[in-house]
Amino acid sequence: MMKTKYILACMILICLFGQACKKYLDQKPNLTQTTPTTLEDAQALLDYSSKMNISTTPSSIETAADDYFLPSEAYNAVPSYIQEGYVWQHYVYNDPNDWGYCYLPVYTANYCLEITQKEKLNENNQFLWKNVHGSALFYRAYYFLELLMAYSKAYNAQSAKTDLGIVLRQSSDFNVASFRSSVEDCYNFIVNDLKSALLELPDLPAHVLRPSKAAAYGLLARTYLLMNRFDSALQYADRSLAIKDSLIDYNMMPCSTCDIRASLSAGSAIFKKYNKETIFYTDMNGNITAHDPSRALIDTILFNSYSNDDLRKKAFFAAKDGYYKFKGSYSQNLFINFTGITTAEMYLISAECYARTGNISRAWEQLNKLLQKRMSAGSYTPEMDIDQTRTLNRILEERRKELLYRGLRWADIKRYNSMGANISLKRMVKNQTYTLNANANYFALPLPTDIVTISGIEQNPQ
Repeated sequence: MMKTKYILACMILICLFGQACKKYLDQKPNLTQTTPTTLEDAQALLDYSSKMNISTTPSSIETAADDYFLPSEAYNAVPSYIQEGYVWQHYVYNDPNDWGYCYLPVYTANYCLEITQKEKLNENNQFLWKNVHGSALFYRAYYFLELLMAYSKAYNAQSAKTDLGIVLRQSSDFNVASFRSSVEDCYNFIVNDLKSALLELPDLPAHVLRPSKAAAYGLLARTYLLMNRFDSALQYADRSLAIKDSLIDYNMMPCSTCDIRASLSAGSAIFKKYNKETIFYTDMNGNITAHDPSRALIDTILFNSYSNDDLRKKAFFAAKDGYYKFKGSYSQNLFINFTGITTAEMYLISAECYARTGNISRAWEQLNKLLQKRMSAGSYTPEMDIDQTRTLNRILEERRKELLYRGLRWADIKRYNSMGANISLKRMVKNQTYTLNANANYFALPLPTDIVTISGIEQNPQ
């Protein structure tokens, strides 16, 4: 059961959404009611992007990942719970937290699904009904997967039926007790929600803050990739790209309306928000922020992996204190991390899955399409290597270089380790080395203390 403060927040959202929501679409919510009951009300709730898309996805998984480090003075300046998260120590924490930020849109999605159960589908409301129902299913699946990436172990076919997953809330009734389902049941639930959503969503949305078929295909690709089901991940990544495959050419000249709005070497964020690569938009909450560019420096090995012809080296990083900080978010804000779904991610999933299933030439074809848009004009010659291992390693390297600071690296480390990669992480703080061994329990992050206390659900082991 969610904490009382979350319940009150959701109730306030439902009662007052009409006054609080400044809509980005032309359709206006029904303001004649104090409690949402109609399909129009449900659509307005789902369009309330400040609760459904903005500052919602987990930040703790970025703080725990290995793309950055904290200098001693920055480490000393942050609160103790951020210090403990940085060195992978179990810490006591309450709200606000990633758990609450993700379960609020889940609550809203469930409430909207209940409206669609009362407002039956008919020929007069079918467009709106399907968009509400499909969008609510998508949002629920989206945040369930975000929660799994943070709070559960990697999917492992041998242990998924017994490994602890998350709470699969399926009702807006807070009197329904919470319990943690298995990892297996959680992934199956997400897949089923998304496949149902596909039957109802439009190919492309009115705005990338709304779900669509392209986004649902993309989320299925991400989900199946985390399950190591590469045939299925490939199928859905390519279906998403069949609807939308546009990539930003990092060689483009900056302009006020372009996807690249400033010189690549500018010290601030340069990418337009809602750019042509964005299939679905979300960004990260600011709760656990050791990785914030005001204090964090990019891992030097990672930075040096970009060639001088790689335009991401200028687009993603700015010099700081003899090192580099990250500035490459698609949020158009230096301090807000974009975490949504992009065409670039789909190309990388497609390339990885082609490589893993033995179609090496097709894997390189997909990777080359991406890299040609990332390298200086005239400097890149499409690559090819018939060796499967070398090809796969190159694709995974490019995945890390392309998708850093998007809340994906933590889940990637877990899935690589589930396949035997044996990646251990290290931090050096005050001449002391902290090590997180491959497959350690901490890869399933600790649940909020108050949630465990109030609900009685099981805490992750230390």
